[in-house]
Amino acid sequence: MLGLIGRKVGMTQVFDEKGVLIPVTVIKVEDNYVIGRRTPEKNGYAALVLAAGAQKPKRINKPVTGQFTAGVEPKRFIRESRDAEEDWEPGHKVGVEYFSGTRMVDIIGASKGKGYQGVMKRHGFGGGRKTHGSKFHRENGGTGMSSTPARTFKGVRMAGRMGGDRKTVLNLKVVKIDPELQVLLVKGAVPGTRDSVVLVREAVKG
Repeated sequence: MLGLIGRKVGMTQVFDEKGVLIPVTVIKVEDNYVIGRRTPEKNGYAALVLAAGAQKPKRINKPVTGQFTAGVEPKRFIRESRDAEEDWEPGHKVGVEYFSGTRMVDIIGASKGKGYQGVMKRHGFGGGRKTHGSKFHRENGGTGMSSTPARTFKGVRMAGRMGGDRKTVLNLKVVKIDPELQVLLVKGAVPGTRDSVVLVREAVKG
């Protein structure tokens, strides 16, 4: 399934033909260029290598520059799209018009990072009593054995780093496509912060 590189611009709202207000996420899908192909015979899997996003040439080193074919300027973002059915050669250009006629899309991105958090925010723990004198408020309680060997099992929900994970939101409705502005409007929320990179593909379950 081909996934194009896009950038989350932010959220806004539009009205449909019936006057119903719809909250949408604006995704800018600039021209994606095919810069390589992965084949089962050579690489063990099939994929298209796409690149998008303008970048100053001085900020790209020679190993990265070497991945780009003649006629394609070095880009900022490079992503692989596995199991793509399209048989495009390096140098082919595709934009937001690829989703013309598509009703639902899946969007892949990194969720917002929230830093180091406790168990109540990270896992939704209820915490202890709020009364005066209680010594158990926002702690996680026991985490291991009370006998030998004293250890903690893997997978115990504890405090730690939260967010910044790869997330996939399925079946977002395509509200509007504007090829001139290179934007895609989808109904609902999309993982990530403003200006974060996302992958947009046609819904696999739609």
